[in-house]
Amino acid sequence: MSDELAFLDATAQADLVRRRKASPAELTDAAIARIERLNPTLNAVIHPFFERARGEARRPVNGGPFAGVPFLMKDLMCYTAGDPMHMGTRFLRDADFRTPHDSYLAQKFRQTGIVYLGRTNTPELGTLPATEPDAYGASRNPWDTTRSTGGSSGGSAAAVASGMVPVAHANDGGGSIRIPASECGLVGLKPSRGRTSFGPDLGEGVYGLAVEGVVSRSVRDSATMLDAIAGAMPGDPYTAPPPARPYADAAATKPARLRIGLLDRMPAHQGTLDAECERGVRETAKLLESLGHRVEQAHPEALDDPACGQHFTVVYAANAARLLDGLGEFVGRTLGAEDVDPLNWTMAEIGRTLSAPQYLATVDWIQAFTRRLSTWWASGFDLLLTPTLPEPPPPLGTFKPDKDNPVVAGLRAGMFASFTLPFNMSGQPAISLPLSWTPGGLPVGMQLVAPYGGEDLLLSIASELEQARPWAERRPKVHA
Repeated sequence: MSDELAFLDATAQADLVRRRKASPAELTDAAIARIERLNPTLNAVIHPFFERARGEARRPVNGGPFAGVPFLMKDLMCYTAGDPMHMGTRFLRDADFRTPHDSYLAQKFRQTGIVYLGRTNTPELGTLPATEPDAYGASRNPWDTTRSTGGSSGGSAAAVASGMVPVAHANDGGGSIRIPASECGLVGLKPSRGRTSFGPDLGEGVYGLAVEGVVSRSVRDSATMLDAIAGAMPGDPYTAPPPARPYADAAATKPARLRIGLLDRMPAHQGTLDAECERGVRETAKLLESLGHRVEQAHPEALDDPACGQHFTVVYAANAARLLDGLGEFVGRTLGAEDVDPLNWTMAEIGRTLSAPQYLATVDWIQAFTRRLSTWWASGFDLLLTPTLPEPPPPLGTFKPDKDNPVVAGLRAGMFASFTLPFNMSGQPAISLPLSWTPGGLPVGMQLVAPYGGEDLLLSIASELEQARPWAERRPKVHA
């Protein structure tokens, strides 16, 4: 039963439950067996709740779209009452920190009918694009265990790619849904700013840069899950405009002929695009043309502004300083350099030197940058196509901060996220799709970006691409 279910998507597994071809208990026991078999190799799940999950699976089935389907939540945000949330840190782990109540997002996930099996690995504070925290060790890529899973949703991505569960929670403050999706061969949709709630304890994530979502193996799972978790909750400071139709309907509808811009070099000419990523994005452009869409060598000029990374860093540094102050309150002491990795401490120290006018100048710059980006879409383009990343999955240890010069890891991470982080700044939705592979069998994701509020368009074109170049039958080296 376990291996037969491993690569059915969440929609198919929920259909088995509805038709009484499988029970939630059978799906749960099978998923637990897969995790127990694969996790010693991949280190994806760090907080298992297996016995509790077995109890949940034996309760009456609700009417949610994923009733009875096994699910994992990332150990960063999306907290659940009484459970650990350590955010990849040693100090929260050592304090056995637990959250007092469910977040709104966790409540919405539960309302879909999922069976909650545990929490997944994440880099310390979610900062780096590689899931290798000192507190829990490295997650390993199921396509090649010497390679990174990406970050910060790397544990979730490894779990889904290997067949432990069909879909898992993820979030994205600079690429943290799309980067692991690209490196692990998954669908990774970053919704529009304000599409999902950070309540009841936060108004927004990383001061507007972060959003919540999932990584999945199918476009329809991502669409149906977005239908379930989207929408304003009491006290949210703002919300994205509601879609004209359910996202699941958009994913099931063929798009009209689209005008798509192509960026097949590094933004701001800040490095060299790997040949496999360049090949993949050009082949994807040809695939889109074969489907009847118009693809042009064009992109927003604002993406070539070299100040983009600088202003992104200002927000992250300010957030690091505030976050460490707040987490220190949780554990009842002031945190020091010995409590976090050298990069996070350096970022917090930079954040503490920023003045209020400096921070507000960055806010003004980001708002102007967003308007400059948006005018490109308003000029007549529907989508932008880019590689998700400038290179295939890098080796483990690539982003490990050097205590003597931790800024080097930060600069390397910023360049690595140069195709993803601009759209956290603008708040636009973007999706990574597993449309290309290296000769050695490593996944190389392709990114499509829509105007603000355009998740329906992304899901529609993503579904068309999924049918034209299916990936469902591909299996990593380490799989159920």
